[in-house]
Amino acid sequence: METLGLTDRAPGPDPLMDVLFPDAPAVVDWGLGRMETALEELGSPHRRYRCLHVGGTNGKGSVASTWASVLTRHGHRTGLYTSPHLCSFRERIMIDGRPVAAARLTAAAARLRPLAHGLRMSFFEATTLLALQVFAEEGVECACIEVGLGGRLDATNVITPEVTAITNVALDHQEYLGDTHEEIAREKAGIIKARVPFVTAEGRPAVLAVLEARAAAVGAPFHRVEPWRDISRLRLAPVGTRFRFRTASGGALELETPLPGAHQAVNAALAVRALELLRSPPARAAVREGVAAVRWPGRGQIRRVGERLFVFDVAHNTAGVEALVRVLADLAPPRPLVLLTGILGDKDWSRMLPPLVDLADRAVFTNPASAPAGRSWNPAEVAARVARGTPVEVVADVGAALERATELCGAGTVVVTGSCHTVGDVLHLMELSPFAPERIAPEQFSPKRDCQSPSSD
Repeated sequence: METLGLTDRAPGPDPLMDVLFPDAPAVVDWGLGRMETALEELGSPHRRYRCLHVGGTNGKGSVASTWASVLTRHGHRTGLYTSPHLCSFRERIMIDGRPVAAARLTAAAARLRPLAHGLRMSFFEATTLLALQVFAEEGVECACIEVGLGGRLDATNVITPEVTAITNVALDHQEYLGDTHEEIAREKAGIIKARVPFVTAEGRPAVLAVLEARAAAVGAPFHRVEPWRDISRLRLAPVGTRFRFRTASGGALELETPLPGAHQAVNAALAVRALELLRSPPARAAVREGVAAVRWPGRGQIRRVGERLFVFDVAHNTAGVEALVRVLADLAPPRPLVLLTGILGDKDWSRMLPPLVDLADRAVFTNPASAPAGRSWNPAEVAARVARGTPVEVVADVGAALERATELCGAGTVVVTGSCHTVGDVLHLMELSPFAPERIAPEQFSPKRDCQSPSSD
């Protein structure tokens, strides 16, 4: 099954992360000064290609990967920078749909290491610098860049893109970004640049007011995707999501994304609207083909293994869980449905878990091996507090937990979720490449074929 070399190790932290920048400080000192200094020292590699920049709480990776897929099919050599990864750090830095080779990354990191060390750059700053430099060296023409955290002070915010997008704003990372939607929106709005077109799918009036104010202050043209108006004829299936999109010119475009769920229709629509705002927009054929060919694993990803179905989704905050619950309710995969989850201890599990546990027939809580030691949760304590009518078991070892969930599932469905660590570790254990294509027989599901236009909430 392995085609990209992304599952050739045991579950746990990717050793490549220790090789690239082993002495990077563990504590992040927020600010863009180090990135700006480093890029200037390197001759501004990030100015040698066009950029697109996307932030938001959820969906930004889906948007960035859709951009990359479309632009590649339009004939551009295209880079994609996202974070975090599922199975291998190499997933974070891709060119034309393929991860950059480990040897290429380690060689470039070795050259950058003295500069990063001298500036005391954090790991994320150093790897962002690595991506921007590798893209330049590899002759990338367009780079699709996903914000790591927040926006205003994120290491990626040194680029000047041709278009900027913010998917949505929900409560997550409050310890860094603020306790309200408006406070978080102000941090995310920091990526909006002077005279650079900006587009969002956010619908909350209070959040929109923050985004509009920032756009007006810097003179950025403001655009919206309004799902109730711009998306119609929505049809969900285990193999993806079909819908009609109202283009900026008022015409209609029939689109299909392999990413399942009404929320993925919104993400695809936002990606297409942003592409329409480029100085040289891609051809309609490239848009249709690119949206249909996007690969973004671990987001409602469905795999058949033997007689069972597995659904992999990295839902790591309340909004992500709500989207996953809607996907499962709409697609109605075979029962029994067993939840296999491991969540980081600093997440709002008291709100995240009940909707998932209530939907499942059985649940298994575990600790992913790749989770940072300081962020581990106590699954036994959590189980005692969230278990209601659904039987919950605690199996701390992720391998044993997978065996138990598979046993409980029978010929039904195992839903693997809670974090990138959980999904990535289970993919490793099952020896599944995250990017391998999968064919699912639609007759195994009983989906709601016709749906109302999705909300942007």
